[in-house]
Amino acid sequence: MALAFSNTNKFLLNNQHILRSVLILSVRYKQRGHIADHLVEHHRKLPLSKVKAGTTEDVSQVTDEKNQNVRTTPHDFKYVYPDFLPNPIPFLRDRILEKLERKDMFRRRQQIDIPEFYVGSVLAVTSADPYAPSRRNRFVGICIQREKHGLKHEFTLRNIVDGLGVEIVYELYNPTITRIEVLKLERRLDENLAYLRDAPPEYCTFPFDMEPVKLPPGSGVPLNTIQVPITSTHWQYKWERHDLKGVLLPPLPRSVRKAAERYSEPWRQWDIMRQYRTEIHDEDRDEIFEDIEKHKQDLAQYRIDSKENIKIIRTRQKAAGRKAILDDSQQTKHSNPPTSK
Repeated sequence: MALAFSNTNKFLLNNQHILRSVLILSVRYKQRGHIADHLVEHHRKLPLSKVKAGTTEDVSQVTDEKNQNVRTTPHDFKYVYPDFLPNPIPFLRDRILEKLERKDMFRRRQQIDIPEFYVGSVLAVTSADPYAPSRRNRFVGICIQREKHGLKHEFTLRNIVDGLGVEIVYELYNPTITRIEVLKLERRLDENLAYLRDAPPEYCTFPFDMEPVKLPPGSGVPLNTIQVPITSTHWQYKWERHDLKGVLLPPLPRSVRKAAERYSEPWRQWDIMRQYRTEIHDEDRDEIFEDIEKHKQDLAQYRIDSKENIKIIRTRQKAAGRKAILDDSQQTKHSNPPTSK
């Protein structure tokens, strides 16, 4: 026993630094409010920590510089560019993948003009179809929903064709889409118009030769406040349980109304944490908006350069054609010399 005790004492004396680090780690583990050393050093190097005590001028200068660098996104950003917003669920996000997808989206927008449209706008989409007689297919319909994020962003068009409801789901960045036209730009009261499936057909019937409705220059996006009546006897969903503003429901039985009240969640509009979890943070939105603004400038320059290149190519083709004509005329002169009388 004495020999074993002496060996342990020797081990403790020779490895005091190991024991000290273990004790420090155990103490820090118990201290829940402990801040890591690298965070402390990071905050020590910040500009605010270098301000001397009792002075306020440096603090104001730092805050002014910080406010100058802050860029706020417009309030309608999530409606104009919903495809650029990433998934709000944190564990489903991959920031590197988001940046790579954003580059691909910008590259695709250089090849095709993707206009601004909303849920409720009437669109005409032309896509490549190898089985169509003209190798192209054009469909006109009202946009009833937009979903998914990034390159997988989709929008659904609905129209009544020969008395039958037809819906086509398009991927916004699908390379088979050759043209997207906005025939009528407007917004609705709801972000999802799936209830048009149970509405009368005249609310989602549009001719395929519909002429585009032009808005006056400088006007905003009009808001259509129409309320669609639900006349179908068998609904696809229980619309009375959803907070829909653009729907006129028929008189409902008392039991159905009570069930709707039981399933209603009026407190959600005041649930700040739910709003925080389902929306993108301002820093991420500012970064995305800066990329979009930069892309707009690059796209404008790209279009100017492409127009100039087209002009140069056309002038070169004309010059080459003239030169070929002159060469042909000279060859004919040499091959047929004038005969002396």
